[in-house]
Amino acid sequence: MNSLQQLDYVVFSLYLILVASYGYWVFQRDKTKNTTTQGFFLAEGSLTWWAIGASLIASNISAEHFIGMSGSGFAIGLAISSYEWMSAATLIIVAVFFIPIYLKNKIYTMPQLLSLRYNDTVATIMAVFWLLLYVFINLTSILYLGSLALETITGVKFEYCMGALSIFAILITLGGMKVIGYTDVIQVVVLILGGLATTYLALNMVSDKFGGEGVFDGLSLLKTKADDHFHMIFSKGDKHYYELPGLSILIGGMWINNLNYWGCNQYIVQRALGADLKTARSGIIFAAFLKLLIPLICVIPGIAAYVLYNNGSLQQEMVDLHGVVKPDHAYPSLMNLLPQGLKGLAFAALTAAIVASLASKCNSIATIFSLDIYKKILKKDATERQTVLIGRYAVWVSFAIALIVTPQLRHLEQAYQFIQEYSNYITPGAFALFSLGLFWKKTTSNAAIIAAVLTLPLSLLFKILPNWMHTDPIPFLDRTLWVYLILVILMITISLIEDRKKKETKGFEVDTSMFKVSSSFVVISMLICGVLAALYTVFW
Repeated sequence: MNSLQQLDYVVFSLYLILVASYGYWVFQRDKTKNTTTQGFFLAEGSLTWWAIGASLIASNISAEHFIGMSGSGFAIGLAISSYEWMSAATLIIVAVFFIPIYLKNKIYTMPQLLSLRYNDTVATIMAVFWLLLYVFINLTSILYLGSLALETITGVKFEYCMGALSIFAILITLGGMKVIGYTDVIQVVVLILGGLATTYLALNMVSDKFGGEGVFDGLSLLKTKADDHFHMIFSKGDKHYYELPGLSILIGGMWINNLNYWGCNQYIVQRALGADLKTARSGIIFAAFLKLLIPLICVIPGIAAYVLYNNGSLQQEMVDLHGVVKPDHAYPSLMNLLPQGLKGLAFAALTAAIVASLASKCNSIATIFSLDIYKKILKKDATERQTVLIGRYAVWVSFAIALIVTPQLRHLEQAYQFIQEYSNYITPGAFALFSLGLFWKKTTSNAAIIAAVLTLPLSLLFKILPNWMHTDPIPFLDRTLWVYLILVILMITISLIEDRKKKETKGFEVDTSMFKVSSSFVVISMLICGVLAALYTVFW
C-alpha cells in the first residue's frame, strides 16, 4: 500500500518533534555563537567524537544509498558495497595523515587550504568547481532520490515532496554546524534502526518464499538464489565491468575516488576541522566502523528484492508505467510492505538520511561561497555577521536552483552510478592538487593551476575518446586513475622545471610527530582492516 497509516504518522511525527526540539535547544543554547563564522560554519570546536562520527555518516548516507545503492544491489549485487567497505579503510588513512595537517595549519575550508599552499587563483578555480558539483550533482541527486522515494511510499506528488524536504533541510542548515552535527546523532540512530527494519523484512520475505525460518535462513537463501550477485570483483567482459572494473576497486581508481571524497571534501572534513586531533581521529574511526554496516541496510534489501522479483513477487512494484524494470524502486517497494509503525520508522529513517545529507551539503556550499568567494573576492571588508548572513542567503539560493534542476533527473535508471560517475570528472584534478600539495613541498602554483584547468577537459576526453576510436568505453574508475596519473606527472614535471629556476613554493607546517596514533586507534584500525580482508576473501 503506497501510503502511511495512522501509527506510521505517529512514529514519523515523534521523529520530527524530536529532531526539531533538540535542534532548537542546541541553537538557543549557543545562539550568540551562531553570528560568528567559526560558530556557524565549524561549530567552534564543540562537537564530541561521537557527534563527529555520526555526522560524517549522516552527511554521507542519504537517499542515494537507501534508494540508489539498493537499486545497484538489485542490478549489480554485493560488489557495489566496495564504495562503503573501501571507505572504511580510506577513513583510517585520512585520520592518520590528512586531518593532522589540516588542524595544525588551522584550515577551515578546502579552497582556503589551496590558497595557503598555492595561490588565490587555484583556490578560486576549485571553489567554483566544488560549488557547481555540490549544487548541480550532489544536492539535486539527493533531492531527486529522496522525493522519488517519498512519492513512492506516500503517494504524495513528487513536487510536494521536493518542497517539504527542502524546507526541513533549510531550517536545520540555518541553525549552523552545531545544530547539524548534534541532530545528526539522532538522524543516524533513526536511519540505522529504520534501515535494519527494512532489511529484516526483506530477509524474512525471502525466507518465507523458499520455506526457510527467519532472517538467517533468508540471508543464506539469498546467497543460494542469487549467487551471481555475491561477487566483489568483475572480470573484463562482464556486463557490470564498466561500473566496477575488476581490481581497480582494490588497487586503482577507487582509492582516488575515496581519498578525495573523505579527505579533500568540504562537507565531509568540515565536521572535524573545529575539533582537536584526538577528538577528530576518534570521530573518524567511529565513522569507519559504521561504514562496515551500511551494505547490510542498503545493499542487502536490493539483492532481496532481486530474488523476490525473479521468483514472482514485486512484479508490479519494480516496473514503471511503461513496464520497464526500475532498480531504484527496490527499496521503496520493500518499505511499502512493512507493517504499521515499522513503516513509519523506516520512513523516518529515509527522511533522516535525506535531510541530514541535504543540510550538510548546503552548509558546505554556504561555507565555501561565504568565506572563499564573498569575503575573499566580492567584499573583503565584510563583517562576521554579514558573512554569516550571506551564508544563509546561499542556502536559499542553492535550494532554489536544486528545485529547478531536480525534476530533470527523473529519466535516470541507476542514480547512484550517475552520482559516482559525474562527480569523478573533477576528482582526479582535485586529488592531484591535494596529494602533491600536502605531501610534496616542491609542487608549484603554476603546476596546480594547469592541473585544475585540465582536469575537466581530460576527463571528458577519456569519456568520448572510445567513441571516436570505436572501442569499448573506459570504466570511469579507470578513467579517474589515468587522468590523476597524467596530472601528477605533469605537475611534477612543471614543478621540477620551476625548481631549477628557484621558483619559490609554499608548504604547510608538518612534522612526523603529527602522524603518531594511539594504541587503541591502531587496534581498532587493525580490526576494521581484518574484517575487510575477510569480506573480500569470502566474496571474491
